[in-house]
Amino acid sequence: MEFPNCTVVDHPLVKHKLTQMRRVETSTASFRALLQEISLLLAYEALRDLKVREEEIQTPMARTVAPVLDGKKLVLVAIMRAGQGILDGMLQLVPSARVGHIGLYRDPETLSPVEYYYRVPGQLADRDVVVCDPMLATGNSAVAALQRLKKSKPGSLRFVCLLACPEGLANLREHHPDVHVYTAAVDERLDEHGYILPGLGDAGDRLFGTK
Repeated sequence: MEFPNCTVVDHPLVKHKLTQMRRVETSTASFRALLQEISLLLAYEALRDLKVREEEIQTPMARTVAPVLDGKKLVLVAIMRAGQGILDGMLQLVPSARVGHIGLYRDPETLSPVEYYYRVPGQLADRDVVVCDPMLATGNSAVAALQRLKKSKPGSLRFVCLLACPEGLANLREHHPDVHVYTAAVDERLDEHGYILPGLGDAGDRLFGTK
């Protein structure tokens, strides 16, 4: 099944590292390190179309004209708490990026997101914004976070996750058809509790060792 709003980064290294993360016996330390490594590779693909401009520079040998990033600094926004794991990996690639956090938790009865924290850089207009969260499951948290950010009129919005599923992708596309998703894999489906199958469990618990 193809999803027009989604790019699956199917590099062999991404596939291998994701398999290690899925294993139930993978330790918290290994899970955390693997997520950072995959996040860097996902960021490479998600940021492929950033605008550049030509700038005159001096090399050790001569003056030349070379490309540099154009426009305002990139903004990375993590959906707390598990989004921090992807954020840490992406910051290795773009350490100058500005950072924001959105705190959302999923109501266990309705599976709807409840916001408890919002802190992002001011003046998002004309900035490229990348929202990070390991799991695009029901998609409700992603939809809510993107809706909140759109009030600040960012130049562009992208969503980066480790795993997605058809239900989450369909939900996000219905509410935000302009937002493209970058992920390492699209899994089979959701279970009755809103978890991705076969998935890898609760990304936040595995990332922080809380269960």
